[in-house]
Amino acid sequence: MCSECEATFHTLRTLLTTASILAQLDIEKPFDVFCDASDTGLECVLMQEGRVIAYASRQLRKHEVNYPTHDLELDAVVHALKIWRHYLLGNVCRIYTDHKSLKYIFTQPELNMRQRRWLEQIKDYNLEVHYHLGKANVVADALSQKSHCNTLEALLEDGFNLLHPVVLHNITVSCSLESKIIELQKTDVGEFHIKRKMKEQETKHFSLDERGVLWFEDRLVVPKGRELRIKF
Repeated sequence: MCSECEATFHTLRTLLTTASILAQLDIEKPFDVFCDASDTGLECVLMQEGRVIAYASRQLRKHEVNYPTHDLELDAVVHALKIWRHYLLGNVCRIYTDHKSLKYIFTQPELNMRQRRWLEQIKDYNLEVHYHLGKANVVADALSQKSHCNTLEALLEDGFNLLHPVVLHNITVSCSLESKIIELQKTDVGEFHIKRKMKEQETKHFSLDERGVLWFEDRLVVPKGRELRIKF
């Protein structure tokens, strides 16, 4: 692995395994809600004074897959207002969306039945709807669009550092394959032989970490087993 690729991998691993801390809200201050909808789900993030309070997302239901874009974006707003009703009702709530037409939802002359029903549900909120450019709407977009990135480089360059405070709250990343390898090391005959040799004389390439896991230089030693080695 080249040094640049390895550095990129370690950067990504650090971002994915470093959990930020959600801020404590102040019920007397206005709230900012960033909403976004994709072809697979609805995403929203609750913020206050630039700090993340909570975030949520869910997959689209079967009937929602056929919604037009305008209705999907409005559906995301309604979803956010429902789950955070106990915070938002009675307070100023600034909605940020990358769908410009939602700014005019309260004055739109023609509404379908679904939109009318949703407006009945949100009319009690003190809302301010703001248009946020899609490229700038990285907060909620992190829970949808970024999941479709095909390259590591695109993920890191296209806002991953901006998204880190939002996306990575309370995330725990574990590698089941690595855990399996470490578990198999405990019973592998070849591994026992190497460890015994290490006790008898100093070895140049093999080492044990604080968990007793065997490494060859900077690589995890994989027990014999064709299927496991192919996967690794």
